[in-house]
Amino acid sequence: MLRQKGRFSAFIIRLAIVATALSVAAMIIAMALIVGFKKQISQNIYNYWGHVHVNVYSAGYYSLVSPEPLTREQDIEEQMKALPGVESVSPYAIGPAILNANQLMESIQLKGVDNNYDFSAVQGAAINFSDSSYAKEVVLSINTADRLKLKAGDEILLYFMDGNSTYPRIRKVKVAGTYHTGMEDIDRYYAYCDIRLLQRINQWGDDQVNGYQLTLTDPKLSQAVSDRIFNDILPSDSRLTSSTMQEIFPGIFDWLNLLDTNAVVVLIIMGIVAIINLLAALLILIVNQARMVGMLKALGMPEGDMRKIFLYHASLIGVAGIVAGNIIAIGLCIFQQQTHFLTLSEAAYSMQYVPVSIVWWHPVVISICTLMLCILCMWVPTLYIRRVQPAKVLQFK
Repeated sequence: MLRQKGRFSAFIIRLAIVATALSVAAMIIAMALIVGFKKQISQNIYNYWGHVHVNVYSAGYYSLVSPEPLTREQDIEEQMKALPGVESVSPYAIGPAILNANQLMESIQLKGVDNNYDFSAVQGAAINFSDSSYAKEVVLSINTADRLKLKAGDEILLYFMDGNSTYPRIRKVKVAGTYHTGMEDIDRYYAYCDIRLLQRINQWGDDQVNGYQLTLTDPKLSQAVSDRIFNDILPSDSRLTSSTMQEIFPGIFDWLNLLDTNAVVVLIIMGIVAIINLLAALLILIVNQARMVGMLKALGMPEGDMRKIFLYHASLIGVAGIVAGNIIAIGLCIFQQQTHFLTLSEAAYSMQYVPVSIVWWHPVVISICTLMLCILCMWVPTLYIRRVQPAKVLQFK
């Protein structure tokens, strides 16, 4: 009989450890998934558009394309580059065009940049700006190149529509390389070109652009840098303004912020599950050991000391489950980071695999909070000790 009780108690302990480990692992993995997803989507936007834009103010909305060009001023550019956290300042221009290649046509938005632009994300060659007039090369997204059956070195025709002319203006260029962000709104509709090409098409001066794109060392500095530019650098009598990507793409970033609510819900649910598991396990252990409790009471042991015994063992169960949960969660996250084993539909999620990113203090906080809540709630089942009457339980073998 005692052997059967021992086996049953061992089974309950193992079951409680497994349940706690799974709950803790689920919380850590959920946080890693949400952080990874938010970071990947944000980084896709930052890689193409930077973190802060400076352009001509347009009433009522934030836009990537100003209604009129701004004239570059060396003093303003130097002051922006000198701001803490600013990695680069690049002028840009954007203009519509139609691609014609292999008897296929497709509309595109050309993003004109200069030789200071960071092309590190481009696969293959970047644009060669050595031509004295303008570089006769473009960088297409991999998706656009596949649709038009193009590869590096292939020639394409660019048609620019002019409202003052019946016929479009045509330019022949070559495909220098390709890029890929995973964001359909970018990959499908945008391509890189030499900013001097768009300046000629728009009949602008060499110092006229749509705006400046600022890349920062840390995305968290975006709002502070934008405010500093607007308040301290841009002339008060100009129509120039500065905007963060959060202001330009509010829908995307508001949606990403909603994921924090999902994280809170998951943490609450899994925390409750972990607590219920330990409460149930402790109560079962106390009931299963009612004869021992009655014997200790008969020998004069105070209820407080008996309660400490069960709380001690329950704490060991909780610690074992939390440690196991951390090992499982961190191990799975590292495995996913290294192998990209779990894949996604890029058309639906804007990424090819499940992104995970572990913030070091997330597992620490989750583990500490889970253990503290479990210890506090473990007092409830120990109240059953008061109801154990030695005269009743000791009469049964």
